[in-house]
Amino acid sequence: MNKKDLDFFIECKDYTVSGEYFKLLLDGEYDMLVTNPKPDDKVLGTYYESEDYISHTDSKRSFFEKIYHIVKSYALRKKVKLIYEINGEKGDLLDIGAGTGDFLIEAKKSNWNIEGVEPSQQARQLANIKGIELVSDTTQYTSSSFDIITMWHVLEHVPDLRNQIKELKRLLKPNGYVLIAVPNFKSYDATYYKSFWAAYDVPRHLWHFSKKSIQKLFEVESILLENVLPMKFDSYYVSLLSEKYKTGKMNFSKALFLGYKSNRKGKVSKEYSSHIYILKNKNK
Repeated sequence: MNKKDLDFFIECKDYTVSGEYFKLLLDGEYDMLVTNPKPDDKVLGTYYESEDYISHTDSKRSFFEKIYHIVKSYALRKKVKLIYEINGEKGDLLDIGAGTGDFLIEAKKSNWNIEGVEPSQQARQLANIKGIELVSDTTQYTSSSFDIITMWHVLEHVPDLRNQIKELKRLLKPNGYVLIAVPNFKSYDATYYKSFWAAYDVPRHLWHFSKKSIQKLFEVESILLENVLPMKFDSYYVSLLSEKYKTGKMNFSKALFLGYKSNRKGKVSKEYSSHIYILKNKNK
């Protein structure tokens, strides 16, 4: 992924924090987009310092945030059911990018052995209040420790993509699974909203994936793609934010229609607003 091999794709604005503009460059070999310029690691955290960055807070200030948390509660239960179906039994679970710990709380209720990683000190503190202790990185964990590793809308934030995938390989048990949820820039809502598409979320999202990019990136470490599942609620959430960025207001009826249309298109194209990728660790 050398810069000389990347082509200009689109320019997007950071609507959440800075108001700065960033280019998205297309890596044709991996069929993925790369945010440029990539903020230095020392300043990257400043782009998360906003009450509007909802995954790092439990805020329910507005009708939109209240609806978000209602849908989130339903989705958490579905996620815990999914990891059980994949693993076949309860086991050792690591959630990377655990936010304020809600997924781990739900998994703990179902008797999973839970561990969680979250770089944000603010989010870790909120999780701790709920009785969930999170660590800031994965270095303390021994190799081959986990049956399931989850990254719910996290991989797109990771500064060093290749090293992160190597670390996932180290942490997974033989035949363990990693579940990756990320936005899909090939979805209908991405194509419709273009530079206003909220799931570009520059510069917090450093990478923008397709099915091909996920498969190619992980197979280098013999972590093989087994299945791709749609995240149908994401099209509505992303369309609401995209309407806000494009017009200055959420336009609920139009956004909900676009979300519905994106899911209908995705049923045919298999390109939904976001996907869950289920990958299995194979021995080299």
